[in-house]
Amino acid sequence: MRILLVEDDNLLGDGIQAGLAQNGFAVDWVRDGEAAEHALKSTEYDGVVLDLGLPRLGGMDVLNRLRGRGSDVPVLILTARDHVEDRVRGLDAGADDYLVKPFDLAELAARLRALLRRRHGMASPVLQVGAVMLDPAAHRVEFQGREVAVSAREFALLQELMLNAGRVLSRARLEERLYGWGEEVESNAIEVHVHHLRRKLAPEVIRTVRGVGYLMPREASAGDY
Repeated sequence: MRILLVEDDNLLGDGIQAGLAQNGFAVDWVRDGEAAEHALKSTEYDGVVLDLGLPRLGGMDVLNRLRGRGSDVPVLILTARDHVEDRVRGLDAGADDYLVKPFDLAELAARLRALLRRRHGMASPVLQVGAVMLDPAAHRVEFQGREVAVSAREFALLQELMLNAGRVLSRARLEERLYGWGEEVESNAIEVHVHHLRRKLAPEVIRTVRGVGYLMPREASAGDY
């Protein structure tokens, strides 16, 4: 899951970026509204964590422009303004949630997971596709009822495939969802992660569509495993 963090406080931004990364998010961090505008126009994000008090362009202006372009990306506002009028104004402008500073990083991660579930129309916090179960909050994967140990990157890849079960995702799309700015990506990184997941789960859990990308079937037949 790729998140854009818009926060001008270096200490707070560094802590949020590190904390969300530990929770399995790929985080791009910008420090002003103009940079946020550029990022939102050039990159597809699963969610935005947006401070209101930003230099160059205010957070409310960033939000208004984003919604004006028709984007439905979930936006969680961070602010030190603990007034009902400010919260109402932000929510009416198109924000999906509101968190007042100071806050707990675990709550921020949980709120982001809830926003992402709603965007994907998920009633349950747990993903289930065929014999594979993935719990984002517990960072747990099960196959046929048994727990399977996976790396953070394997977890993120599996989650992306499960959220898009039945759709073919290109390698470029998967790299974009798994890696943030400045992260070095080996040319065969996705192939390696897919290989490891197939070995840990079952070969048919992830299918290769030659020349296109990878697919996780919505349902598996009994003979697949």
